[in-house]
Amino acid sequence: MSKKPTTKKTAARKPARSKKAVGWKRADGRAFDELRTLKIESGVLPNADGSAYIEMGRNKILCGVFGPREMHPKHNARPNEAVLRCRYHMAPFSVDPRRSPAPSRRDQEISMVMRSALEPAVFLERYPRASIDVYVEVLEADGGTRCASINAAAVALVDAGIPMRDLVAACAAGKIEDKLILDLGDYEDKKGQSDMPVAYMPKLNKVTLLQMDGIMSTKETEDAVTLAIEGCKKVYEVQREALKKKYGIDQPQDKPPKELQPEAPEEEPQREEGQQ
Repeated sequence: MSKKPTTKKTAARKPARSKKAVGWKRADGRAFDELRTLKIESGVLPNADGSAYIEMGRNKILCGVFGPREMHPKHNARPNEAVLRCRYHMAPFSVDPRRSPAPSRRDQEISMVMRSALEPAVFLERYPRASIDVYVEVLEADGGTRCASINAAAVALVDAGIPMRDLVAACAAGKIEDKLILDLGDYEDKKGQSDMPVAYMPKLNKVTLLQMDGIMSTKETEDAVTLAIEGCKKVYEVQREALKKKYGIDQPQDKPPKELQPEAPEEEPQREEGQQ
């Protein structure tokens, strides 16, 4: 007897969720590809060779650059190039609950990450046997402090007069509720499914930092990198404007207003004699 072919009942496939839902809003009301409020100022510390202050969301971070200067201890100097040293530190009052003021392993890791992200942009070979020191102090933390610190450090290096191939702009992309988002805040960083910080040099089209915490598919990873690079380009423009404002380049508000000359009163035409 021939058996009838058995057919398996297949459930109707649900349409795949859009990873970039245009109408979807995040916890703070932003669109998926929208940056937090970003403000950068350069030259804020008079005792440093270069400095910058950044507010990225509720992140508030100060950065000071010292150098190039003689390396101490001297046995750490490199004969053919300068040494870029970065120190990242979070103030005890920057988070709740209060953290210990002692350096932590996380501080050491982000210090190393900052150095790796900034080194490709600096002409270290111009300052052999010297050191360039970057100090970052986080006054208030709101997620994404490593990207904000890199952004501030790049502006501070330029403010110190250190020649660079390009500014380094950093921004993170990630995933929450199966949707890709840009510039994760503290809530999204803790509750999200993944986080991918990216540092990028727009003029050279080079990525200097790529990290990921969490799990993404290959396609999601590619889309997240593209989204993060677009965010870096937006940050890059804010960095440029901060430096232009400091040095008065292309800033019409810095130009003195033109002096207005009082208009001469019109002379009345002289009447000839005999005319009334």
